[in-house]
Amino acid sequence: MVTFSIRDEIVEVINKLFVYTDRQEWEKLQNEVFSDDVFFDMSSLGGQKAETTSKEICETWKNGFVGIDSINHLAGNYLVQIHDTTATVFAYATATHYKESATKGKTREFVGTYDISLMKHGIGWRIYQFKYDLKYATGNIDLS
Repeated sequence: MVTFSIRDEIVEVINKLFVYTDRQEWEKLQNEVFSDDVFFDMSSLGGQKAETTSKEICETWKNGFVGIDSINHLAGNYLVQIHDTTATVFAYATATHYKESATKGKTREFVGTYDISLMKHGIGWRIYQFKYDLKYATGNIDLS
């Protein structure tokens, strides 16, 4: 039987965040990644900065990806700090969105960093704070 270190468990949750988002597996995001309530900050992209629910986050993302043919997140350079039953993760990430029917370029890319806080529950580590800081965006930003 293979066991994971605490750091491995935490990084696995962060990887699931990006993979499940790309696959649009909203139920898995709610059940395996986010706490029920999340302090969510996407203000660097013009989004909200407030306490919300994992369900609301997934609905917002689901609606935002309508018409996009493919989504690809790449993340790394994880800096993980563990404090008993809480942890913080800093990560770099890029998100590339592809839309075949776009006429002014088929892709847009967002490059930024994440500051994520997790808490250990009986069911595992879950994200309860999420902050994205956009560094820059390139490509056909509105995918028109």
